Formats: sequence, C-alpha cells, structure tokens
Amino acid sequence: MQKSILVLPGDGIGPEITEQAVRVLKAVTDGSDLALNFVDGLIGGAAYDAAGHPFPEETKKAAMAADAVLLGAVGGPQYDNLDRPLRPERGLLGIRSAMGLFANLRPAILYPQLADSSSLKPEVVAGLDILIVRELTGGVYFGQPRGIREVDGQREGFNTMHYNEAEIERIGRVAFEAAMQRNKKVCSVDKANVLETSELWREIMIRVAKDYPQVELTHMYVDNAAMQLVRWPKQFDVMVTENLFGDILSDQASMLTGSIGMLPSASLNDKGQGLYEPSHGSAPDIAGQGIANPLATILSAAMLLRYSFGRGDLADKIEAAVSHVLDQGLRTADICTPQDRKVSTTQMGDAVVAALD
Repeated sequence: MQKSILVLPGDGIGPEITEQAVRVLKAVTDGSDLALNFVDGLIGGAAYDAAGHPFPEETKKAAMAADAVLLGAVGGPQYDNLDRPLRPERGLLGIRSAMGLFANLRPAILYPQLADSSSLKPEVVAGLDILIVRELTGGVYFGQPRGIREVDGQREGFNTMHYNEAEIERIGRVAFEAAMQRNKKVCSVDKANVLETSELWREIMIRVAKDYPQVELTHMYVDNAAMQLVRWPKQFDVMVTENLFGDILSDQASMLTGSIGMLPSASLNDKGQGLYEPSHGSAPDIAGQGIANPLATILSAAMLLRYSFGRGDLADKIEAAVSHVLDQGLRTADICTPQDRKVSTTQMGDAVVAALD
C-alpha cells in the first residue's frame, strides 16, 4: 500500500514540529507494508511570502491529490496588517473549505504522567478522556453576508451564523459513531435559549439520536459547558458542537491536559481524506529556538494513520511510544516540572523514534 501525504509546515514553530512528526511517520512505517510519499507545500504566511497568497492554487491542487495532509501552524505578527483575505489564517480556512473538511476531532486526554502539569487538581482531571467533535465548515466563520459597513455615520462589523439540517445531521452522526466506540455518551453543546441556529441544532441532534438508541444524548448551553469543563470534566465522553463554540471549548479543554502542546486534531471529509494538525498556534515568540513541544503534531500523525489510512495498529505504536517517553521523565519546557528532564524539540523527536524501536 502506498499513500501520499502533503506536508504543510506553515509558520512559526510549524517547520520544527512537522519535521519531528515526519521522522516518526517514517520510523513507524519502516519495514511495514505501508509506503509513504511525502510532498512539501506552502500555506499561511510562508505561502504569502513566496506566492502572494496564503493558499496558492498549487497548494490547493496538491491537497486535493493527497491522501492526507499534515499541517504545522499558521500566522505571525508580521502579517497582522495585511488585508483580511491575505492573512495566514485565511489559508487555513481555505484548505478546510476546498477539501470539505466538515468534522474536526479533538481528543483531550490527560496522560497520567502529566497530572501535575494540568492547571486543575489531579483528582479532578486524572483519567480524563474527552473527544470534542466540532463542525468545521459552517457557522459564523463561513456565513455570508459578512463585512464592515457604515450605518448612520459610523462603522459596524457584521457576520452571519447559519446551519442547515444536512450540515447538522452529518456532524451529529460523526459524534454518535465515535460515541459507539467509546462510552456511548454524547453531549450536544448549543445556545438554544438565544440562537435560532441552536434551536435547529438541538432539534436535529434529537432526531439523529433516534438512530443510536444505545447512546445517551444530553444537551448543555455553551456557557455552562465552559464552566463544567473546569468544574467536572470527567462527566463528558463525546461533546459535539458548532464551529465557533467548538473552537473555544477545544482550546479550553486542551489546558486540562497539561499543555495545548499535547492536543492533536483531525479534520475529516466524507471521502476519507483528512487534515491533521496540532491544536496550538504558530507560537512566533519561541520559533527557531528548538524548544517547542512536537508531541501534539506527532499524535496528530498517529490520528492520520488511524483515520485516513485505517492503520490503527501503527497509530497505537506511536501513542505507546509517546507514553513511554513521558514515563522516562522527558519533557519540553511547556510541560516540565522541577523533577523532570527538559529536552529540546529534536531530542523529544529522537526519544519517540527510539521508543518505536
């Protein structure tokens, strides 16, 4: 079996962390029946610098042709004054839209070795294992009309949030299917007491749930969900929500795990393709220093093998290697405590590759 992976390092720490993930992918498939072909491409600020656009046509064609995409991060302060369509983040929105990546999966798992790194008490987060399923191509991020206009002599910004039944149903089914492989609990997060889009969202989730009688469906307003994530996070199994709410809640959940540097993600379409990236940003303040945590990207590579290539066996090996490295007390700066051994980005990659052997 031969598969192609488009590698988009992007900006900031992106090149450093994707380099380690590629090393791990090569190591875990060495000697296996899966052959990987890596293709390099540009996105975000790096693409703007080279081609004048954050999502060049060449990158779009490469993404559509690839079996999966591995992405680092986009953005940087040097691009803040660009016109909005040319900013690095537009590259990320562009590739999601072009590939039809409607389902974002963000696991928030606390490795027991990192219980002391979490901002919450160990007894609150010990054993944490949440999967947040976020709708990725609809809602206020993509809604039209949008813009800035002048009304009654002053400027106002406006955005449009909307979802149709089909969009809600397909993300709901992703969540329920995932719950069937886990603890059979889905919490749908909305704001149905205020938003009409959420009224429809809740109605459709209830309808979808009838096809999964084994799964318990609950509903929670997004403000309460944010509170419950820090009050009693282990009550959740699978959380499903729309684009804006999912963006916020998944970043909040990442801190339960000790560091956002530990949080991988998968963005999937209905063709088996996926885009895999860490949930953190480009961290320009530490770029080039060799201290970034590559584990979220390495774990994203494991998700790539599992979801796009159907190789859960190889994904399990990567995840076990990461756990073994943490058992050894190796930590990058973001998850390091006084009793740990601080290592660089490359040293962490070295350790994971060695653990695979």
